[in-house]
Amino acid sequence: MRFVGVFALMILLVLGGMAVFAFLLANFFEGGGRMAALIWVGGCGLSLALPLLGGSVAMRVFRGITNPLADVMSAAEAVADGDLTVRVPQSRYGPGEFLRLADSFNHMVEELDRAENQRRNLTADVAHELRSPLHIVQGNLEGVLDGVYDPSIEHIAATLDETHLLARLVDDLQTLSLAEAGQLPLNIESVDVPELLADVRTSFSGQAEAAGIDLQIECEGESQTLTIEGDVDRLDQVLSNLVANGLRYTTSGGVITLSAAPTTDPIGVCISVRDDGEGIPPEDLPYVFDRFWKGDRARQRADGSGSGLGLAIARQLVQLHGGVIDVESELGQGTTFFIDLPA
Repeated sequence: MRFVGVFALMILLVLGGMAVFAFLLANFFEGGGRMAALIWVGGCGLSLALPLLGGSVAMRVFRGITNPLADVMSAAEAVADGDLTVRVPQSRYGPGEFLRLADSFNHMVEELDRAENQRRNLTADVAHELRSPLHIVQGNLEGVLDGVYDPSIEHIAATLDETHLLARLVDDLQTLSLAEAGQLPLNIESVDVPELLADVRTSFSGQAEAAGIDLQIECEGESQTLTIEGDVDRLDQVLSNLVANGLRYTTSGGVITLSAAPTTDPIGVCISVRDDGEGIPPEDLPYVFDRFWKGDRARQRADGSGSGLGLAIARQLVQLHGGVIDVESELGQGTTFFIDLPA
């Protein structure tokens, strides 16, 4: 009511003011009452039309701002309620900041949806990986208690092996979690890459000899060009994961080659681990660094080795060093992992 009263008062003031203005202007030009009436009507119409036109334009602009914001707020409320399928309709907006806002919001929701799916998959994968060794441990212990198995050294050793597998899986999960959160501490020091490769070869020389696989090292460039700053233990862990994979999927008589060469853009070192094993199908290559990925039969833990986290951990550790890890493979021709580390 107060607004209506103020609005009515303004109209009366406009009408009265235009009447006085029309009377004075008609007298000034020596016009009669007809001229004064025309001036009054025209002035009143113009005085009322301009605010109405301005109000209409302002309302249109206001709706152009509030409608997109209302769409985003409605979608945000849906996301807060757990609906990650909602999207802001971009087709309703022309090019401009609101289109960018809708695109950014939709991208954010897509990333949230992807993260949620990864979380669910991780939970399911962890449960699956823990279930098998736990069932074995439980079965062995129940068998001993029920008198089905004798508490022999063999059964105790088998049960202990499964507990070691569980401990390794828990350690891998902790390492991966800390690395992804950027909270894994690194002991940065000068690392001689050829010496690092030699240490890795020494660590796996027994397994390689038993499997009939030749472990080789190839280094290019001078010693000073093959030195980087990094955590030698974590880099050893990365290379150990890659060599272990190579040994697992390379047949007797094969070769695994550890190589290092200096790079110039950026300045650093490129380390590669190449094997001539069975290779990875092209459609599986984008997923080899995913946690617990089992798309390729080469990733199956049929022999009880591996947690399915080795390559995921390797990628995170390389990224913590500011580097990049990539893979190339061809079925029947082998696989090569490339690690580019800045100096």
